[in-house]
Amino acid sequence: MYRLPLGMLLGFASGGLLGMAKGSQDAGFRFTAENAHRQPKTQTGWYLYHKSKNYNTIFGGVKEGFKQAWRYTFWVGMYFAMEEGVDRGRAASVRTWRGLRRRKGESGAEAEARQIAGNRDCLSSMFAGLGTAGIFSAWNRFPLPTAARTAKLGAKAGFGFGLLQDAVSLVRGRRVGYVEFVKRVTLGSSEDGDGQGDEVAV
Repeated sequence: MYRLPLGMLLGFASGGLLGMAKGSQDAGFRFTAENAHRQPKTQTGWYLYHKSKNYNTIFGGVKEGFKQAWRYTFWVGMYFAMEEGVDRGRAASVRTWRGLRRRKGESGAEAEARQIAGNRDCLSSMFAGLGTAGIFSAWNRFPLPTAARTAKLGAKAGFGFGLLQDAVSLVRGRRVGYVEFVKRVTLGSSEDGDGQGDEVAV
């Protein structure tokens, strides 16, 4: 679950930066529009004008930055929590279908954690993206066509992010669900791909 706090931290940072950029720009435009009818006439007036504009720009950027940071943190956290839930749900369905397979000397908790890790792949990421997009659409009360487009975008983004995670996992030597499935079907290897047949169903 280290992905959850890391993802939320990155969401907070990216949301804060984007919010500050947008908030400061909007605050600057708003200040210019509100004071267009009372332009300064003296050098001191222009100095105070720009000083006030800079203050409003900074304040607007910080305010919008925190607002967007917490918003991004919430939705990124929801995505990763949903992805973890899908991983565990898929592992539970496999456990119900085939039973929990332990290695020699392995505890039930260790076998369960290994089985969950074996079901982490881009499919879970895609379903998590689809689910998060659906909740986001319902939260914002999007009309059906907009909700459908948002769902497609969420599924595509989740699938792409999942493929990236799978590539990193393969480079690091970790198991990927569909890769292990292909190995079992084509090579007839065991659940862990070690071919030793030292697992027992419980």
